[in-house]
Amino acid sequence: MYRRHFLALAAASSVAPASAATVALRSPFIEDLTWIEVRDAVHAGAVIAIVPTGGTEENGPHMATGKHNLIVRHCAGEIARRLGNALIAPVITYVPEGRFDPPDGNMILPGTIGVTEPTFAAILTDAAMSLALSGFTLICFIGDHGLSQRMQAAVASTLTERWRGRGIRVANIDHYYGANGQEEWLKSQGFSDAEIGQHAGLVDTAELMAVAPQDIRADLLAPKTWPSGPTGVEGDPTRATAAIGRTLIELKIAAAVAQIRSIE
Repeated sequence: MYRRHFLALAAASSVAPASAATVALRSPFIEDLTWIEVRDAVHAGAVIAIVPTGGTEENGPHMATGKHNLIVRHCAGEIARRLGNALIAPVITYVPEGRFDPPDGNMILPGTIGVTEPTFAAILTDAAMSLALSGFTLICFIGDHGLSQRMQAAVASTLTERWRGRGIRVANIDHYYGANGQEEWLKSQGFSDAEIGQHAGLVDTAELMAVAPQDIRADLLAPKTWPSGPTGVEGDPTRATAAIGRTLIELKIAAAVAQIRSIE
């Protein structure tokens, strides 16, 4: 049964795809498209696949646990629009969050759902293998979470070497997260390191205000050092605004687009 199914798909996919002039996608997100629309887009030149990774974690009392997923999905959509030849895989919502036993990092508070680094690496690998089968030749991991970066870089390097003869490259677009100019810009605006923080503080809160303000509990905004206190906040989210968030989001998007174009 499965063999017949795959043979039928192979035969169907051999039908001549639409030309670049006739492909008009309703969405850059693969999960919104049919397989025929994906096939035709790839044949028309959309050979970059973006794999966004977010996270499901505590974000203080004032932000929903899906903060990273909401932000990275929004940014991925704009990155694909600016590139013009990219489609976006579904957001990977479970990422490394810390040790399970005894718990540390974000795992110390309820609502966080983490995976081990080997599990995360396997998910990234299998997603990339699937996208390679669809015809994408540049697969880009874009992570909104710090603990995702190391494994994304390792998997990207491994797969690029493995697929060198096939002309398929995998890249961790680390400038999106770590070389985006956000900290420098905030300091130029007079914000201190303590106000900026590292988790659920100024940066995270401002970005979510810009992308999904309905997921902010404005009445619970308060500065608190993490993990010495119980709130899960490091930094001062009371200084955040949607306007600041829009600038921070733009810096991340621009950094990612520039890095992808440099390796395209």
